[in-house]
Formats: sequence, structure tokens, C-alpha cells
Amino acid sequence: MIDSKPHLLVLPRLRIQNANAISSSMTWGFPAMSAFMGAVQALERNLPDDIRIVFNGVGVVCHHIEPQVTKGGFTRAFHLTRNPVDKTGSTAAIVEEGRAHLDVTLLIGVESDGDDLGSVERRRDIAQRLFEQVHGMRLAGGSVMPPLSDATRQRPELITFDADEERRDKQWRRLKRRLLPGFALVLRDDYLNEHTVTLKAEDDSATTLDAWLDLCRLNHECRIETQQDKEGQTKDVAKWEIRRPYPGWLVPIPVGYGAISDLFAPGDVANARDPAVPFQFVESLYSIGEWVSPHRLRSPDALLWFVDNDLERGIYRLTNDYALTHSEND
Repeated sequence: MIDSKPHLLVLPRLRIQNANAISSSMTWGFPAMSAFMGAVQALERNLPDDIRIVFNGVGVVCHHIEPQVTKGGFTRAFHLTRNPVDKTGSTAAIVEEGRAHLDVTLLIGVESDGDDLGSVERRRDIAQRLFEQVHGMRLAGGSVMPPLSDATRQRPELITFDADEERRDKQWRRLKRRLLPGFALVLRDDYLNEHTVTLKAEDDSATTLDAWLDLCRLNHECRIETQQDKEGQTKDVAKWEIRRPYPGWLVPIPVGYGAISDLFAPGDVANARDPAVPFQFVESLYSIGEWVSPHRLRSPDALLWFVDNDLERGIYRLTNDYALTHSEND
């Protein structure tokens, strides 16, 4: 029987070298949340036999990111590897690969699957062993480097939240201090849906893509003001300003994949990665995310992402409950 008590595994200050900075065909920068979800699923599948727990969500707090790009100027380019020449002596083709160095903290929702997590020693042992196991994995396409020191804020922890609301809030406030400075990526589907309705009211032909593009950019708009000079004469003056529909640090993000073909039986598609499982052609799904400081989060549930697939519609995506737990004034 799965224990329903809330537990949170904190893997702090993971130094990831050369993580994949191209999160989709239309976005770059921070890796897609699906990359971290895949790493957590791989960790769960390779748990030691004596650790009986289940992961039910993953959150990421980014403390530092260093994209491997040229610096200076408006246009930037990724640092690319120089491949050896081919058999004819010509320069081999280069497939662009964007990389970034990251410093992140992983927060993983945990449920007990028969394991006794009531003991402090047991929780400390599980956290340390999984922390060491993650350092032997690939995370978001990058290599997890050894920690720089064994400082207190870099020690892994498996937290069992108290049933009492006041004590639980105190635990969460203590954890939030460990996560600073940093920013957590949360989902803002609500902004995208609301802005789509706003644009449709102005132009019936507007689509969700128009709303997504509008939220992804800074819109420079010219506003004409009438001003009066010292002689009392009036004149029109152009004022340029940046229009942003919503406050906050909003970014375009991929949130999963949508099917663009039927589901093929195993082995029907040549050169599939795994011929033993069904195959389906998909394309990326996009939404709007927001970087939020952890001290603004009311509960750990607000930063956790979890799988929300709709197999009948061919939707394979991740979701997050931040918008359901926070008001617009936060």
C-alpha cells in the first residue's frame, strides 16, 4: 500500500556541465522540463532493491546558468565542436548542439511504497544514496559534476512534512531559505488562455499561436501625447514604451508532445529507437512559463511538475499547479 504522507526529496546544488540548451525547435536556453522528468523516471527505475518509494513529481530551482555562446553584440551563436575530417579529407558536417552549464536543485515528490520513512536515519540514508546515484547519471543531456564542498546547504534531504499546518509551513519556510538565491520554473497556461481570449475580442482571426508569440516578446509601441510648452502652445509628442500584458518573468517553454500520426505497432517503423514498443510521430507542445523566486511559493506543490497524458487524443505533456494555488497579486 502506498503511503499518502507528503515527502519531498531535495537534491541540492547539482552542477550540470554541457546540458542541452536547445529545448525545442523554437526555444533555447534552459532545458525542457521533460528532460528533468525523464532523468527522475530513470532514477526511479534504477532504485536499489531495498528502497521502496515512488516518485510523483519533480521541481527545479535554477541557481545559475551559463550558456555556451559567443558574448557581445545582439546576435549570439553557440560554441560548436570541431569534428574530424571525413574519409575524403573534407570538413565534416556540423549538427548544431547548444550547451549550457547549470547549477540546479531538484525537488522530487515521494510516496512510500512499503518503505518505512518515519525514521530520520532511514530518510537520511535514502537521500544520501540517491544523491550519490544522481552524480553518476546524465541530466538534461549534461554530466553531473562532483559537488564543490559538503556545506550544509549542499546536503541532500528527504523531508516528511508534518500533518499540522503550522509545523508544515515552518518546514517549508526553512526549505525555501535553502533554495535562495534561485528561481523556480512554473506553468502559466492561465495567462496563455486568458490572452487568447483578449486577442480574439480584438480580432476574431487571432489564434492561440498569436497569443503565445505576443507573450514571448517585448512589444515596443508608440503612444502620442499632447504636451504644452512654456509659451502655452501644444504639440504632439511620440512616446515609445514597452507593452507587457502581464507582470513577471515570462518565457516560452515546451511542455510535451502531441501526436501527428496514428500509433504504429512495434517494429512497423524502420530505425525506431526501441522496436519492442509502439511508435508514434509527434511534435512539440508549447505554453508559457514563469520564473518565480522560491520565497513567493506557498507550498512545495506549486513548483512540482507531473505527467498529464491524454492517450486517446495523443497528448503527452507535463503540467503544474502553480496557477491554482497562487493569486494574480503574488
